[in-house]
Amino acid sequence: MFKKKVKIGIAFGGGGARGFTHIGAIKAFEEWGIKFDFIAGTSAGSVVGAAWAAGKTWQEIYDIAKFVRTKDIRTSKVPLMPSKTEGIEKLIVENLGDINIEDLKVPFSATAVDIKSTKEVCISHGNLAKAVAGSCCVPGIFIPVVFDNMLLCDGGLQNTIPSDIPRYFGCDYVVCVDCNKSRTYGTESQKFFDVVTCAIRILMKSNAVKGYVNADVVIAPETKQFKATKTDGFEEMVEEGYNATIDAMPQIIKLFGKKKPFLKKKFSQKSEIEFV
Repeated sequence: MFKKKVKIGIAFGGGGARGFTHIGAIKAFEEWGIKFDFIAGTSAGSVVGAAWAAGKTWQEIYDIAKFVRTKDIRTSKVPLMPSKTEGIEKLIVENLGDINIEDLKVPFSATAVDIKSTKEVCISHGNLAKAVAGSCCVPGIFIPVVFDNMLLCDGGLQNTIPSDIPRYFGCDYVVCVDCNKSRTYGTESQKFFDVVTCAIRILMKSNAVKGYVNADVVIAPETKQFKATKTDGFEEMVEEGYNATIDAMPQIIKLFGKKKPFLKKKFSQKSEIEFV
């Protein structure tokens, strides 16, 4: 591992099945002996981030992920009926244990949104499976997750690339992995559904900007050829994540030789986020 005088965090972004690229990024980090002081994740990034924080190697995460199918996660058999998050929670419990976030080997936080307060929620304590499920709970696809006195939905609603979160926990520099950089594309259609979904993609792009602003190094694999809702192309996605991370490695290594920044990057005020 590289010796460093600063604290460096990693933020894994959301993107559905495209989150398989995170596994390739972790493979590259491990090959170069790079370890982070804090791990943050949103949605798919919270799943992979939690596994790495639990001490799983990239190979172990790969071996788990390659057998995951959409039907294992979306368990509702009724068309257009949202699923409970039991599939996600089962995935976490069976592979990482029925543990709390505090039990992880590396400090970790999952990002979600409380639809009762409409606030972003940074979860760094409590049941890991519930926290990750809440972070992955896409509205309309899953039923909101009850966590403490909150109703959690996908963290991507407000913070799809949580680069700011490691800074709240004392990190001087942050690396982020955006597994969904092609999230925004336009439409020539004037149909209601096409216009609305395009508008949502535009909002998601605006949301992602703060992830780039708050990161010192951005790793952004090319994933437009893959679908966020399909596991097809698993091997290729892992490879894309690996190659993009290797390309960014010179920038990442430079962070380890830096001194503490004189001025921290500006980011959202803590008052806008619930910390639990």
